[in-house]
Amino acid sequence: MLYLASASPRRQELLSQVGISFEVMPSQIPEVRVTDESPERYVQRVAADKARHVAQRLAARGALAPPVLGVDTEVILGGEIFGKPRDRAHARQMLQRLSGQRHTVLTALCLVHNSTETAALSTSHVTLAPLTPGEIAAYVDSGEGDDKAGAYAIQGRAARFIARLEGSYSGVMGLPLHEVHELLKHAGLNNE
Repeated sequence: MLYLASASPRRQELLSQVGISFEVMPSQIPEVRVTDESPERYVQRVAADKARHVAQRLAARGALAPPVLGVDTEVILGGEIFGKPRDRAHARQMLQRLSGQRHTVLTALCLVHNSTETAALSTSHVTLAPLTPGEIAAYVDSGEGDDKAGAYAIQGRAARFIARLEGSYSGVMGLPLHEVHELLKHAGLNNE
């Protein structure tokens, strides 16, 4: 049984899609960037912190070293981590900045199993078409981008704004399935 250190419904859907058995146990670590921490280092550290936190909680309950998967996804433009919008006004600002731009989506994975950690980083590049103020307002008002990195969901209504994707579609959704498969296989946990 894999423990997913995330409450994300999208991550749960993706694991289910490929037949991976899991249980959800969200971590409760603060996601705060350290001064001068690169975006890549930040997502990798947060994913590892999430996995370690849940592994420690399970160990405290006497669980026998179950595998725990920690994940973090961030949208990056010009070295700036966008994170999730604080509110809908912030979501509008994010989408205005992403409009017509190529940005990076980083999704880091960390698998903690039997006192070992293995990690992977998925890097994708997404180009949004130029968006009109009306398109941005309608999308933000739909609520779909609430609680999403970069204020959009590639798997939903925002798909019509994606002019180009280079990389992992599932990684942009929040869980790069190829990398998950490889981590589990490397740890001898493949669900074949």
